[in-house]
Amino acid sequence: MRTLISTAFISLDGVVEAPGGEPGYRNTGWTFKDVEFLPEAYEIKEREQRESAALLLGRTSYEAFSPVWPGMAEFADYKVMPKYVVSTTLTDADLVTDWGDTTILRSLDDVAALKETEGGPIIVHGSATLNRALSDAGLIDRYHLLVFPLLLGAGKRLFSSTDKDTQKLKLVEYDAYANGLQKNVFDVVR
Repeated sequence: MRTLISTAFISLDGVVEAPGGEPGYRNTGWTFKDVEFLPEAYEIKEREQRESAALLLGRTSYEAFSPVWPGMAEFADYKVMPKYVVSTTLTDADLVTDWGDTTILRSLDDVAALKETEGGPIIVHGSATLNRALSDAGLIDRYHLLVFPLLLGAGKRLFSSTDKDTQKLKLVEYDAYANGLQKNVFDVVR
């Protein structure tokens, strides 16, 4: 069974929307414009590329990343690994041709089936709506969170507000940095 890892830049109040400068959100670019950049705080992002075997995205994040990430040297490892996009509306004609093998999954059942295949970890970037659905369905195994010392108020959240049973997490790695960033890696306890 493959491990499904959710990775996120997240504000202290749980917002994950537009961390890199995506248009349409009033606090867009909050990860770099509001917090001093310290390279050591982002070591986990490089490690994720080395250790992941596949990339899973929701439609919105795929449409945001696919025109940009294939040409970026800092995301070169993602270019060659298989990608999966969860969408009920995308077709193969909508997929970019310069980003390697990409498969469209139509449901959370398809994601659950993917987890049952052979291979290494699957990493989920962005994809707030997908993350909430995956969490609610019990499909996420690990969280890699870079928590920013910011309160953003409104915005898309990583975790759903669904009334559900408590989900326990085990802190397996952590660090704090001089700029106030915190790295928290949690395994989901089953």
